[in-house]
Amino acid sequence: MNDTAKKILVVDDEVKISEVIKSYLEHDGYKVVTALNGKEAMESYKEFNPHLIILDLMLPDISGEEICKRIRKNSSVPIIMLTAKVSDDEVITGLDIGADDYVLKPFSPRQLLARVAAVLRRVVKEPVADTGKIIFDNGDLVIDTFVHEIRKAGNTINVTPNEYRILVTMAGFPKKTFTRDELINMALGDDFEGFDRTVDTHIKNLRQKIEDDPKTPRYLVTVHGIGYRFAGE
Repeated sequence: MNDTAKKILVVDDEVKISEVIKSYLEHDGYKVVTALNGKEAMESYKEFNPHLIILDLMLPDISGEEICKRIRKNSSVPIIMLTAKVSDDEVITGLDIGADDYVLKPFSPRQLLARVAAVLRRVVKEPVADTGKIIFDNGDLVIDTFVHEIRKAGNTINVTPNEYRILVTMAGFPKKTFTRDELINMALGDDFEGFDRTVDTHIKNLRQKIEDDPKTPRYLVTVHGIGYRFAGE
């Protein structure tokens, strides 16, 4: 196995599904570890330090949503959720707690491989050049593009890869009003296969993290009927 291979943790209590996913991923050059329940998932996550997690929502002990919440407390590792749920609201709930993408069951292994590759490309592909620190409001908000770090009032905050890309994209064009489609195209890329309400969820999550009062945002401002604008100085 190539030492530089991306590491992926697959969490699913159905052994056959886990083994099929593992086989396809390994064939594409990834290093893969599987877990059959939430306890194994958390242990493997800490020991394996994966570059990406494929996480089934329906597990026998700890729900996928709860695992996602625990991981998001201290990590921005990309998470793709596997779910048999089909409503927009249920998918939005998954994105709201920090998932980066979702794949509906049943799915083809090649479809999942394509989504894995797309998410990993989005993680390493930046929308603006790495020019160092972007500072707003006398240092209240700092975007450090060298280390992919966001700091609010001197404290490092944990954001998902998609949240980071949306914030950097908007901060790179202060005062510009972005439509949801523009943010999808510029921040999330052509590989994105979600829907425009996903942008609303990411904006809401970012406001919780960088705004003093998320209900009256000073950075990520809603432009009614159009989209969103970055208003930092």
